[in-house]
Amino acid sequence: MSSGHVVIAPDKFKGSLGAPEVARHIAAGLRRARPEVPLVELPVADGGDGTVDAAVVAGFDRVRARVTGPTGEPVTASYAVHGEVAVVELAEASGLRSLPGGRLEPLTATSRGTGELIGDAVRRGARRIVLGLGGSACTDGGAGLAAALGARLLDADGRELPPGGAALRDLDRIDVSGGWPPEVTVVVASDVDSPLLGPDGAAQVFGPQKGAGPAEVRALEEGLTRLDAVVRRDLGVEAAERPGAGAAGGAGFGALVFLSATVEPGITYLLDLLGFAEHLAGARLVITGEGALDRQTLRGKAPAGVARAATAAGVPVLAVAGRNSLSAGELRDAGFRGAYALTDIEPDPARCMEEAGPLLERLAERAGAEWLDEAVR
Repeated sequence: MSSGHVVIAPDKFKGSLGAPEVARHIAAGLRRARPEVPLVELPVADGGDGTVDAAVVAGFDRVRARVTGPTGEPVTASYAVHGEVAVVELAEASGLRSLPGGRLEPLTATSRGTGELIGDAVRRGARRIVLGLGGSACTDGGAGLAAALGARLLDADGRELPPGGAALRDLDRIDVSGGWPPEVTVVVASDVDSPLLGPDGAAQVFGPQKGAGPAEVRALEEGLTRLDAVVRRDLGVEAAERPGAGAAGGAGFGALVFLSATVEPGITYLLDLLGFAEHLAGARLVITGEGALDRQTLRGKAPAGVARAATAAGVPVLAVAGRNSLSAGELRDAGFRGAYALTDIEPDPARCMEEAGPLLERLAERAGAEWLDEAVR
């Protein structure tokens, strides 16, 4: 075991550190404990914020483009390319982090910029698009995304609809005569399996996170319901109930309908894309984590996917987090051999956020001392 390496494969600590930064701090702590142990830093993502960054660390090239932001103002967003594969992250162009001044616009925010990123990648030669959905500012059912790629969503007077989910209430017909290039395939990578409509759908579950009050949630639900009805009538596609249709304010639905996309569990697909299995060969330990280890982690978040893959390969897995609310039994059942939380060494949550990097290094040093001793087999 002395020749085995450690794979460091965390997701982001939301609000504190991106996944590449988390990986660097864990590596720094491990080196203090066991400088002779080889380390492989492989930050991961499950389709949400940080997906492009993870792809770049894994060897993809970053491409930047000027596109329409969620409120119509231009933003500079990036995607990742390797050969004919492009990784596009909705949060880059249409996410909450792209809102000017953080001002929420739940009724009018658009996914158009994400469609523009996809179009840019296709023009540059991409033939397989991996679309990461998460962190969106919009609830427009992917209407903006579709419009950017040539679909026309029209009202009763034949005018194109203004941006946003509320405008979909006036949708009369859809024209997709331009068509999506059949030689380009799209895979939606998402950790959300919600349908488009209803109590578990895009507007009712996620609308409030984007600033929608009760009346606005009703307006968005009406808009998405109208979109589904016109899609079924004009395009003959029934996708509202498919898992993932409600992801990113219904952008999953738009990708399914207008791009003929397939949906894959975000972390499973991205681990394959990043070559995680190859890095496991000969590893003695995997360390993963995210900001909060909780019940949501167990529902397909990145650390659970990492633990599942590593355990299947016979490699022990540890988790690090800002806080941990999972029991020892829940951790064990999910494949984790142990968990370390910043709150174990700093009870003040505010300081955990502000000093996440140095605290992570202390945790990693402790984990290294406990798990990388030569006596451990």
